[in-house]
Amino acid sequence: MRWHRVIGRHDPLRRHRAAMTDRYAVIGNPIGHTKSPAIHAAFAEATSQDMQYEALLAPLDGFAAAVDAFRAAGGRGMNVTLPFKLDAAAYATQLLPAAALAGAVNALSFDGPAAVADNFDGAGLLRDIVANLGCAVRGRRVLILGAGGAARGALAPVLDHRPAEVVIANRDPNRAVALARDAAANGAVSAAGFGGLRGLSGFGIVVNATSASLHGALPDIPASVFGSDCLAYDMVYGKGLTPFLRLAHEAGAAYLADGVGMLVEQAAEAFAWWRGVRPDTAAVIARMTVPLT
Repeated sequence: MRWHRVIGRHDPLRRHRAAMTDRYAVIGNPIGHTKSPAIHAAFAEATSQDMQYEALLAPLDGFAAAVDAFRAAGGRGMNVTLPFKLDAAAYATQLLPAAALAGAVNALSFDGPAAVADNFDGAGLLRDIVANLGCAVRGRRVLILGAGGAARGALAPVLDHRPAEVVIANRDPNRAVALARDAAANGAVSAAGFGGLRGLSGFGIVVNATSASLHGALPDIPASVFGSDCLAYDMVYGKGLTPFLRLAHEAGAAYLADGVGMLVEQAAEAFAWWRGVRPDTAAVIARMTVPLT
């Protein structure tokens, strides 16, 4: 299982030093649950970066105004979480390839009038699966549950690792078909509704990219999709043994993981993009891991 220096009150350089501190944030609604400020604070301390990172709650209809205000106050970059990943794509002046392919954005970098956008969700997922969990993707059959922004962000990096095939399954099969069609040039991708999984079995990796686990729910999938040597990976983190992971365990899946590693690894990718140095992630992942019980 899944495993500032404080400047004195009378320091004459205090205001100058504070002005030099670069500002970053994560924006979302809701945002109180986010672990991103703690993660980036740990990265900044470990790499000696002069920066601060905060959580920013934006009104559901006020994404652009909130970002504009943050930039006007000196903000250098942002992570973007639900429900604003599509708003961020529309806001950006430039979409880098991963963001363009996903149609969703989870990181912004600001330089004057430019707002450059990227998506590190897929890169974080694959680094966690391959580097941290030691699970090869090449040659395996992969099932991705969901066809929203999370699945879109994951698909291209998964295909880059040359799996034997990728099946995208979604409650609305039309969305799965559309996503498979968009990615067809990058590898062997097919699509199905959840009901269409009844005749499929023995996947080597099954990724739950739906939001079901946030609500204690389970996608309507058969236990047969989990092979005996399968890695069952839930993108939701900190919820313990979710209904999805419990089904996988009961079906005999060999390995279970939640999304804490993906969360930390995508944060490290954004940090490296902004600051030019990639922090080590192992200690942060270990500190944040919740036993899957």
